[in-house]
Amino acid sequence: MSSAATRVMARARAVEPGSFALVMATGIVSVGLTQHGMPGLGRTLFWLNCVAYLWLLGISVLRFIFYRREMVADFVAPGRGAGFLTLVAGTCVLAIQCLVVVYLPSLARAIAVWGVLCWAVLIYLFFFSTMTRRIKAPFRRTINGSWLVVVVSTQSLAVLTAILAQDGTLETREWLLFAAMSLYLVGCAWYLIIITLITHRMVLLPLVAREFTPPYWINMGALAISALAGSLIILHAPLQGPLHDLLPFIKGFTLFYWAMATWWIPLLVILELWRHVWSHVPVNYEVDDWDIVFPIGMYTVCTDALSHATGVQYLVLIPDIGIYVSLAIWLVVSAGLVYRLLGRRLRT
Repeated sequence: MSSAATRVMARARAVEPGSFALVMATGIVSVGLTQHGMPGLGRTLFWLNCVAYLWLLGISVLRFIFYRREMVADFVAPGRGAGFLTLVAGTCVLAIQCLVVVYLPSLARAIAVWGVLCWAVLIYLFFFSTMTRRIKAPFRRTINGSWLVVVVSTQSLAVLTAILAQDGTLETREWLLFAAMSLYLVGCAWYLIIITLITHRMVLLPLVAREFTPPYWINMGALAISALAGSLIILHAPLQGPLHDLLPFIKGFTLFYWAMATWWIPLLVILELWRHVWSHVPVNYEVDDWDIVFPIGMYTVCTDALSHATGVQYLVLIPDIGIYVSLAIWLVVSAGLVYRLLGRRLRT
């Protein structure tokens, strides 16, 4: 086997369950840039995201073929299995880019079908393996922020479905919006369940600085993508009929989720300072760092959509600033990734 093939197989064996968070983060920043008058940068990130998605999908397939036992062990491991659902969210975000950034609707629909299939298979396998595990780890080692990818994957599908509902006949639009609303409510329900467990773990059990990992930022990101899904449903809902009658409920619930997302941000920043400044945990690149980029980018995009859905125009100031914050953090994490890759190449 050549040295290049050996390196590829080593990457495949070591790929992290949550690696598609890179695609999620890059995709949502691309969407935000496009919506804020920077389409050139948005398209650049789209093509980078296509390369990243195909690379991650390819090495994941290789891992499934050649290192299936290790992959299954990760899937059933407490605190790691939910990371595989980043494949669903990354797939849906890529399809959203195909509609918002470059407008390739046929490709978006094809990717959407793949995303639905991944969601249906992975989410039920995850809960099945979790519920039927005979020997279960202590609660402290089991639950963490990555569990909320269950919500993110579901709401990413709701967002994609709501955007796809803009095209087609009136009957098709209503059917897709009903599906988007149903997914939205499922995601909202699971957030309330899972965040209760996560809050119990963070508040009532010891939390050392090294255990406060980037996936805890999904506490906010899951709320933000829920708010985006609700905002899009409000914006695209028909002017009359049963779906229209549900809009007051959707508006209130969407604002509730956005407000909670806003509340989480200062606390997460304080905890990051506690981790790195007070407790001196080194700042090193890790795959989970994309779990910080995605929530910040998603909060920017969801606030913009919420301002249009509710008519609260003064909220626009937040995404006008947030887009530069999310881009800056994306650049920092990307620089960490490049540095890590160059370091590996120099060592070999």
